[in-house]
Amino acid sequence: MKHILNRQSSELAGLYTLSLRMVIGWTYFSAFWRRLILENKLIPDEKGYIGEKFNHFLPNALGIKPIIEYLVTHPDALQRSMMIFTIIEAIVGLFIILGLLTRLMSIGIFSLALGILLGSGWLGTTCLDEWQIGVLGIAGGFVLFLTGSGSYSLDYYFIKNNKNFTQKRWFQWSGSGSFPISNPKVLVLAGSVIIFGLTLFTNQYFHGGVWGTLHNKSVKPKLEISNISHNNSKLTFEVYRTEGADVYGSFLIGIHVLDKNGKILKELDHKELSGISKENIKNHYVAKVKPGKHSLVIPLGAKADITLNIDDIFQKNDIHTLKLIDVSGIEWVENIE
Repeated sequence: MKHILNRQSSELAGLYTLSLRMVIGWTYFSAFWRRLILENKLIPDEKGYIGEKFNHFLPNALGIKPIIEYLVTHPDALQRSMMIFTIIEAIVGLFIILGLLTRLMSIGIFSLALGILLGSGWLGTTCLDEWQIGVLGIAGGFVLFLTGSGSYSLDYYFIKNNKNFTQKRWFQWSGSGSFPISNPKVLVLAGSVIIFGLTLFTNQYFHGGVWGTLHNKSVKPKLEISNISHNNSKLTFEVYRTEGADVYGSFLIGIHVLDKNGKILKELDHKELSGISKENIKNHYVAKVKPGKHSLVIPLGAKADITLNIDDIFQKNDIHTLKLIDVSGIEWVENIE
């Protein structure tokens, strides 16, 4: 009698989460659908390549930055990883929609959402978009692990038609049906507290959303200038875009080389920057700094060494400061040692 009540209770729990299962499943399966069926976004150097979007995560990722940097500096490994990642999303999403091996696939949902949270939880121009997707995916995956699937699932089809197979311990952990722990209260409480703690921590870390001053790193572009050097004919510096919206670049419309009094020794305007030779740009990552129609375009996460000709500066010893000017009016200044 107790076994029947537990089975009925688990079936109802799985039934109540049907809409959650369908929506979460489609959220992940749709990534595969968008990238390969509606449009192929797994081709390097093509517009919309998912590897370049992955590069956008790099500047402010939490804990997994070395992994992202390795991949974006090794294009072949990045493409393979994006293909594998997309296939995993397709399998996990489809199986969750169908309710097949629900608990095992919910671990996949949890893991994928954690990756999204740590990699891109700081992104979101108007709302905390990626952070919300990440934390809700983690919580949703945990709930589906606890409930499994209900009546409308392949798990329950197998439970009703092959009881000897589905009553095995491994299926209870990976499929649906009665939860294989007699009293899951401690697990539910511990898991919920950990997930809530992760939510508060990442909300504060990425956005200052718990205390202090709110901040959004996706609103304004930010460039970091470093490794400036020059000789009699060339000035070289490294530029790295670490903040701003991921959907468009920073549009650099001016570069000034100044003396210590702020006098312009050399000036490049938007026309000169849009015509800069690609040989003078050495990109480090998949997201590339490149000349655009009216500016030098610097995508989020892009890092490059830029070389300028300074033959026309006669007093090289007077070179003191480098200034970069964005189309928005933001300026970045770095002294030259």
